[in-house]
Amino acid sequence: MLDIKFIKENREIVETAAKNKNRVIDFDRLLTLYEEKKSLRTEVDNINQKRNEAQKDRNIEEGQKLKIDLETAEQKFKDVDKEFLGLMLKVPNISSPDTPVGKDETENQVLRQWGEKRQFSFKPKEHSEIGVELGVIDTETATEVTGPRFAYLKGDLVFLQFAIIQFCLETLTSKEKLYKIAKEANINISVDAFIPVLVPMIVKTAVQNRMARFMKPEDHYIFPEDGTMLIGSAEHTLGPIHMDQVFEEKDLPVRYVGYSTSFRREAGTYGKDTKGILRVHQFDKLEMEVFSLPENGMQEQNFLVAIQEYIMKELNIPYQVMICCTGDMGDPDYRHIDIEAWMPGQDKYRETHSSDNMASYQSRRLSTRVKRKDGKVEYIHMNDATVVALGRIMIAIIENYQTMDGKIEVPKVLLKYMAGKTIIDKLPTL
Repeated sequence: MLDIKFIKENREIVETAAKNKNRVIDFDRLLTLYEEKKSLRTEVDNINQKRNEAQKDRNIEEGQKLKIDLETAEQKFKDVDKEFLGLMLKVPNISSPDTPVGKDETENQVLRQWGEKRQFSFKPKEHSEIGVELGVIDTETATEVTGPRFAYLKGDLVFLQFAIIQFCLETLTSKEKLYKIAKEANINISVDAFIPVLVPMIVKTAVQNRMARFMKPEDHYIFPEDGTMLIGSAEHTLGPIHMDQVFEEKDLPVRYVGYSTSFRREAGTYGKDTKGILRVHQFDKLEMEVFSLPENGMQEQNFLVAIQEYIMKELNIPYQVMICCTGDMGDPDYRHIDIEAWMPGQDKYRETHSSDNMASYQSRRLSTRVKRKDGKVEYIHMNDATVVALGRIMIAIIENYQTMDGKIEVPKVLLKYMAGKTIIDKLPTL
């Protein structure tokens, strides 16, 4: 959420940001409500003062009259405050100066590319075909047991998933590796190991709303009777971990890496990417979440992207880094970066990573603050970013490391975690 004073003093900037994000906000009504709210707050305070005076003077008749006036004024204040807060929550974050203005994902811009696309002596297949032929991806049985867009992963593909997790966790908990990543990316911030977290996979809908990540019931699995929902990413329960808390300046930054199974209905993608495990209702993720001083927020995002690029380079998967345009950003996002991996079986780049810099937008809603050395208290900056979405990164590995005989080579960096397996072979038929 933005500061109402910032909105008032920078109305043109905020209105432009909302327009560029394709949001329609009644700013006239918002600012009118703000003034009404201030006026009613003053009225309530004045009535309370008069009640105190009437009580001292033992003026019972005046006290009773003021009590009625107070109840009326307080109810008006509640009504105005409710409408005001409803509008405030709809105002999106402004965008960073380097964010391109555009209507949708087609106007995102490539910042850089890395890696040479592998040349095959045969026509490369899509991951779904390879997975079915090897027997390691089974969506057919999962559809019968659970429903469409679920999958059983089997055999050596399971080893591969846990190998990726181990590799990533070792990277993010190694201060030496992280320092090297930051230095090579020319990022000047304090570096320490990320704290690993296994997060709850259910979040209160009210908390998710404070995160500004609440999605419609058709997008998430929601339990109205409990006021809860299944998370769509580890960030949904990592982000609120310090809500209503105040950090000491010396304790920042705090960096977490959270592992979770994630759930999404994918309602808006009906008919798209139905084969394999690209768009499924259940998937596993490692996610980074960072709480930092405001002046370090942008560098923290650059650091997270550098970590993502390091992982892709170590896996030797060609990729491109994209800066998302205004029309392809969420309400909380100040700056949004995606990484897209080259998928030879599909002959295109596909998104595997995202990185969101929210500045103080989320922390204001969550009331997560920092007390400075001089005693000043302000809202911190928050960043979240994908380490790996396991399904998507395995798709990239399957398609980039496929062999002519339909098997999958294991990337060198993962070999030590694969219990001696160098090839993902066909699962024996039961």
